[in-house]
Amino acid sequence: MLVQQVHHVAYRCKDAKETVEWYEKHLDMKFVLAIAENEVPSTKAPDPYMHVFLDAGNGNILAFFELPSQPPMDRDHNTPTWVQHLALKVDSVDTLLATKARLEAAGIEVVGPTNHTIFKSIYFFDPNGHRLELAADTATPEMMSALDKVKREMLDEWSRTKKAPAHAAWMHDESLAVPH
Repeated sequence: MLVQQVHHVAYRCKDAKETVEWYEKHLDMKFVLAIAENEVPSTKAPDPYMHVFLDAGNGNILAFFELPSQPPMDRDHNTPTWVQHLALKVDSVDTLLATKARLEAAGIEVVGPTNHTIFKSIYFFDPNGHRLELAADTATPEMMSALDKVKREMLDEWSRTKKAPAHAAWMHDESLAVPH
């Protein structure tokens, strides 16, 4: 396999210090690195930035750029807010629920938990407007096997019709049998 893991995922932030402190406080992420330059190394553009890196667990790094000389950041208004998000895995549904309570106690609005059958998740926004999801796996090996068997057929049908294939309808329709 060519790719070994995610080296880092980078997003823009409004304020690097506020962002680092928010992720440390609310998601227990460790601040691991800061890089600041007055010139972009890849393009040589004169564009000062602060680039901060946070440990998202298991060698995964979440990074942010603060770009004070650029216009204020915004989102893609042609894409619904629920689409673009970063999903982070937690170890259990209990941890998910405890984190939801902690976030809400800090005044952060949280949606969920949402039952996706193979995982449960909560959704909320960071101070930069990025949507985050915390997810706790709940799938059985049989569920994952059933999904694996139909993935290519589902993709092909979607590509032809642009309508949701029903191959895995059991995930959100309680009247259908769930693979055991």
